[in-house]
Amino acid sequence: MPAAPSDASRLTPHASRILGIDPGLRLTGFGVIEQTGQKLAYVASGVIKSGEGSLPQRLGVLFAGINEVIATWQPDTCAVEIVFVNVNPQSTLLLGQARGAAICAAVSNELIVAEYTALQIKQAVVGHGKAAKEQVQEMVKRLLGLPVAPKADAADALACAIAHAHGSRLGAQSTAGYRVKGGRLV
Repeated sequence: MPAAPSDASRLTPHASRILGIDPGLRLTGFGVIEQTGQKLAYVASGVIKSGEGSLPQRLGVLFAGINEVIATWQPDTCAVEIVFVNVNPQSTLLLGQARGAAICAAVSNELIVAEYTALQIKQAVVGHGKAAKEQVQEMVKRLLGLPVAPKADAADALACAIAHAHGSRLGAQSTAGYRVKGGRLV
């Protein structure tokens, strides 16, 4: 018969690693944080550069890069920014394909993937959904106790991971049949 958990083990929160991904076809940002209770700690961040070549080759580079990040940092879960339509439909389609490659890499490694809008991420990290990139970078720096603010793509990925850590309740909303209309969950 297995031993019952000790009182100390019941009081010690489990550490969880979260991989945040800011998808892009040229540059895909990634950020890994560790959450123990309410405490967040920086683990790693950077960008995956797809380089030149055909679209399938570039998507393959992104897929392999995310796989390498997962193998190296062993996250428990993954949070990915949701892409919305922008002015150029072709750019939106390409960005969606990059996002798909990142999600497929996470799912192929048996990670649960949560999805967040830019508005949700900014609200969770900065406190309002219209925050500028510089504000997001500064809050990521402060929340993770970094000596300098990370570059934009890495900061966005770390912010996505932080949003997931701050409230998987947001992730529950984004995957529970809600949709976004006019920048709001409905």
